[in-house]
Amino acid sequence: MTNLIIILVLIGVGYLIGTLNEKKHFRSIEKREKLSARLPVVTMDKSIRGGEVVTSARMVTGNAVISIDYFKRILAALRNLFGGEVAAYESLLDRARREALLRMKYQVPSAHAIVNVRIETSAIGNSANQKNALGSVEALAYGTAVWFEEKRN
Repeated sequence: MTNLIIILVLIGVGYLIGTLNEKKHFRSIEKREKLSARLPVVTMDKSIRGGEVVTSARMVTGNAVISIDYFKRILAALRNLFGGEVAAYESLLDRARREALLRMKYQVPSAHAIVNVRIETSAIGNSANQKNALGSVEALAYGTAVWFEEKRN
């Protein structure tokens, strides 16, 4: 009986720590998104400023690899068993995509815009023994940072 209680306490503590770390990461992402909000990131490949001359451009990338904690993996496995949305994986993908975009933006803080942005995701760390086990997810964001000719008065 004591062993069962110890295991349940450890599972609860692990779940609590994982949840707190995830919330801390989300708060950090939201704070950094507000700081970098002036730099537009768009998927279109045409100028967002009609008729302005692009003086410089370069490709930029940002990637993030985020791992799911063991306890959310257990909950996701149960959800896979019974069907429905797997919120633990949705949260994982959201964090990875947003983090990758922020890392891309931080490469070129002086750019006027980042255009033609694409995001790719992939699961990594799958074990050959566990075909449905997701270890981590990688998000790769890439686009073209552009600088426009400054307007002269």
